[in-house]
Amino acid sequence: MIGFYLKKSISFFIEPYGFLLTLFLLAFYFLLKKHYKLVKIFLSIAIGFYFLFAYPPFSNVLVSKLEEKYSKYNYDKNITYIHVLGSGNSDDFSQPISSMLGDSALKRVVEGVVIYKKQPNLKLIFTGYACCSSLSTAKANAMLAMELGVSQKDIIINETPKDTKEEALFAKKFIGKNSFILVTSALHMPRAMLLFHKEGLYPIPAPSDFEKIKIDSYFYVPSVVYFNNSQKAIHEYIGILWETIKN
Repeated sequence: MIGFYLKKSISFFIEPYGFLLTLFLLAFYFLLKKHYKLVKIFLSIAIGFYFLFAYPPFSNVLVSKLEEKYSKYNYDKNITYIHVLGSGNSDDFSQPISSMLGDSALKRVVEGVVIYKKQPNLKLIFTGYACCSSLSTAKANAMLAMELGVSQKDIIINETPKDTKEEALFAKKFIGKNSFILVTSALHMPRAMLLFHKEGLYPIPAPSDFEKIKIDSYFYVPSVVYFNNSQKAIHEYIGILWETIKN
C-alpha cells in the first residue's frame, strides 16, 4: 500500500499539474526571498508551460498518438468475458448512479454494456477499489450496468485491485489463457494492453472515452480542458516508459 501511494506521489510531480504547481511554489519561495529575477524566470516558465499543454493542437498530438493505436471493437469474436477496468466515482446516493460515476467510468461501462447486448452469452467483469469513497469503483460500475439491463448473474465484481497491474493479475487468475474483451479509455488502452500482455494474457481491445478532436486550424485559444487532456496523456506516457524500463 505504501509503495502504491509513493508511486502516485512521485508521478504527480512529474506530470503537468504537479510540475506547474512546483514552478509556482518556487516562484513564491523566491518572492519571499526577494529574488525577483528568479521569480520572473519561474513564472515565465510556468505560464509558457501552461499555454503549451493547454493549446489544443499540441494536446491533440499527445492524445492522438495513444488513441490511434487501437481502433474500436469489431463484433466478430467468440468470447466469454468483457473486462471493464475501473475509474473514478463518488458515493453520493442522493444522485442517480449515472451521476455518481466519472466521465471515463460512465463511458467504459456503457461500452461494456453495448458489447454485452450485441453478443450472446457474455459476462461482465468489473474491477476497482474504493479510493476516495465508501463505494468501490467495481460495485458502482456494476450498479450502472444493472440499471442498463445487465443481469446480475452475468456480472463478476472484484473490489480489490488498486491499479491496472492488479487488475491484470486478477484477470490472469480468473480468465487464464482465454481471450477476452478489454474495455478502458482509449488513452489508457496502450498501457493496459502492455500490462495485460506482460502477464501472458490475450485481451481484445475495445477502447472507449476518446478525447482526440479534429484539428482544422492552428488558431485555438488555450483551455484547461486541453491541459487536462495533456495531463492524462503524459500520465500514460510515463506509465508506459516505466513499464518498458522495468521490462
